[in-house]
Amino acid sequence: MDETPLARFARPLRQAIVGEVRAIFNDQARGQKPVARSDDSLFGPGSVIWRVHGDVTTMMVGGVAALLMQMLHPAVLAGVWDHSDFREDMLGRLRRTARFIAITTYASRTEAEAAIQRVRAIHDHVAGVLPGGRAYRAGDPRLLAWVHVTEARCFLDAWIRYAEPDMSMIDQDRYFAEFARIGRAMGADPVPRTRREAEELINAMRGQLRVDQRTREVAGILLRQQPRSMATAPAQAISFRAAVDLLPEWARRMHELPTRPLVRPLIRAGTWGMAGLLRWAFRRPVRPMRTGG
Repeated sequence: MDETPLARFARPLRQAIVGEVRAIFNDQARGQKPVARSDDSLFGPGSVIWRVHGDVTTMMVGGVAALLMQMLHPAVLAGVWDHSDFREDMLGRLRRTARFIAITTYASRTEAEAAIQRVRAIHDHVAGVLPGGRAYRAGDPRLLAWVHVTEARCFLDAWIRYAEPDMSMIDQDRYFAEFARIGRAMGADPVPRTRREAEELINAMRGQLRVDQRTREVAGILLRQQPRSMATAPAQAISFRAAVDLLPEWARRMHELPTRPLVRPLIRAGTWGMAGLLRWAFRRPVRPMRTGG
């Protein structure tokens, strides 16, 4: 069938949008390409995790929200502060996290297991002393549990808010149970397998969370990150605002990042619009596969 004039007009726009997104999430200088979906992955096309992790907008929003929650734990923050170049390469940190999630979700088992082992090896060398004198190490199962549960909750909550508002609790629990496989492989303990277990773990760890000058500096660098280009600036701005809005109220208060009630509908409407544009560009409309509930 011949291409319509509208389709011919739209094709360059699609290509431009896809190119910008791929440049954000793949280090082209190192020859990185988008992660291909494998039938031999840890999960598979029928999994809930494939559904949730396949949406660009919700993963961007959830990823930034997860980082904001993670840095509230002093030991997690110390690992970033002492052992990373976040001041010069915050985009690189976000890209590496996104690529790890993509590989462990979609790539072959061999690639996923290799990625997990690489990160675990890095964690073996990340250790230090907190300002108060207490030792920390990145491989601590409890710290890994905090990183895992914040990612799981934020990715899922972003998906529910901006893709599948009526997602069943059965599928939400399936998501946590599937993502738990990666958490356990990383050495996290405990690892929640249901929404309820995730909320209980977060509540149990809230007493360990703190905000100090270092927290505020890292959060500021993250939220003031310069966009890759002027073309991506609007999407980045709305994603970061949506990420702050996604945080639980207590986490926003700790970060001193309130969302004004009159602004919240604008943020959410803008994020829905951006999500629709990106899904159109990638030809991936949200068509959730119902598995119960």
